[in-house]
Amino acid sequence: MFYQLASFSIGIIWAYAAWAVAYQLFYALIGHWWRKKELKPAVAYHPVWVLIPAYREDGVIVEVARQALMQGYPADQYEVMVIADSLQESTVERLRQTGVQVLTVSYETSTKSKALNDALKSRALPAGAKRIVVILDADNVMAPDFLQRINALYARGAKAIQGQRAAKNADTTMAILDGLSESVNNHILCKGSAVLGLSARLAGSGMAFDEDLFRQIMPQVDAIGGFDKELELRITKAGIRIHYDHDAIVYDEKVRQAQHFSKQRSRWIAAQFYYARRFFPAALGLFFQKGNLDHLNKAAQMLLPPRLITPGVLVMLTVLCTLIGATGWGIAWGLVLAGNLLTFALAMPAYIWRKPYRRAFLRIPLVFLYALKSLLGLRKANKQFIHTPHGDQR
Repeated sequence: MFYQLASFSIGIIWAYAAWAVAYQLFYALIGHWWRKKELKPAVAYHPVWVLIPAYREDGVIVEVARQALMQGYPADQYEVMVIADSLQESTVERLRQTGVQVLTVSYETSTKSKALNDALKSRALPAGAKRIVVILDADNVMAPDFLQRINALYARGAKAIQGQRAAKNADTTMAILDGLSESVNNHILCKGSAVLGLSARLAGSGMAFDEDLFRQIMPQVDAIGGFDKELELRITKAGIRIHYDHDAIVYDEKVRQAQHFSKQRSRWIAAQFYYARRFFPAALGLFFQKGNLDHLNKAAQMLLPPRLITPGVLVMLTVLCTLIGATGWGIAWGLVLAGNLLTFALAMPAYIWRKPYRRAFLRIPLVFLYALKSLLGLRKANKQFIHTPHGDQR
C-alpha cells in the first residue's frame, strides 16, 4: 500500500514537471519564429507620462531621471515623474533641479502599486486625452527611440505594451547570469507568446499602457510584491492583449550580489504562486465560459516551477532514481531533464558562447543553491516588501 501511494505521488510530481518543461520547450521553439518588425513612425505624437517609483534609490535615481529626459521624442509631448519614497531631502532637491516632476510619498509598508496609485491620484486625466503611461524602475534607462516605438504601437491600437528589458551591466558573474535569465524570459514568455498572438509577460518596468486602461486596472491592484503579475492577469481577464516589441529596449540593472539575488527571487516566486492560487481556478472557468485562452495562458504561467531551481532538482531526481535501482523512473526523469536543458539551449542568446559568459556557467551550481535559499524567504515575501538595492554595492 505504501509503495503504491509513493509511486502515485512520484507520478503526480513527474507529470507536473513534465508539463512545465513541455510548456516552456514549446514556447522556446516557437520563439524562433519571431521576426523583427519595422514600425513606421506614427503620424501623431501622443502625450506620454513616464512614472518612476523610487524607494531608497538615492544612489541611482538622479542620473536615471536625467537620462529619462533625453529621449528622441518631442520634449513638449512627454513628462517624467519620480515617485520619491523614503529618498533623502538632498536627493529630492537634485531631482527637482533636473526638471522632472517629483511626488514625495511615505508608507508604513512601501509597495510599487501604492506609489503608482498615488501618482494617478495626484493628476487627473485631461478630458478626451489619449495619453500613454510608461512605467520604469529606478535603475532603468530607455533606449533613445523607446518612446518612438511605444507611440507607433499605441497608434496601431495597442493598449498594453511590454518592451525588451536588456541587461545594463555584466560586471559580476551574478549580473551575467541574471541577464541571461532575463533573456530567456524575453524569448519564452514574450517572443513565443507574441508569435501565437497571445499576451507577453509584464516585467514590472519597460511597460506602457493606455492611461484610461491603467486608471481602470491599477486601483484593483494591491500587491505587496509582483504587482506586474496581478496587472497582467487583470488586463488579460478584461480581454486585452499585451503586445511585445523586442526593439523597444529598456536597460535594466542586474543583481550583482548573491544575497540580493536570493531576496529578489523570494519576492518573485512568492508572488507567482500567490497569484496562481488566486487566479487560475477562475481563469479555467472563464475559458470554458467565454473562451478567454489568453487569460488562461497567463494564469497557467503562474503555475510554472522556478526556472533556476528546476534543472538542479531534475538532476538530483534522475541520479537518485538511477542509484536506488528505479531504472524506469530514472529514464523518465532523465527525459524531462533533457527537455529542460533543450529549452535553455533554444532560449539562450547567441552571445553566451563568448568568454566571460562561458566562465559564468561554472557558477550555475552555486546559483542553484542561492535559488533554493530564496524559498526560505517566501513567507516573509508574502507579508512585506523586499527591496532590491541598485548601484555598485559589491
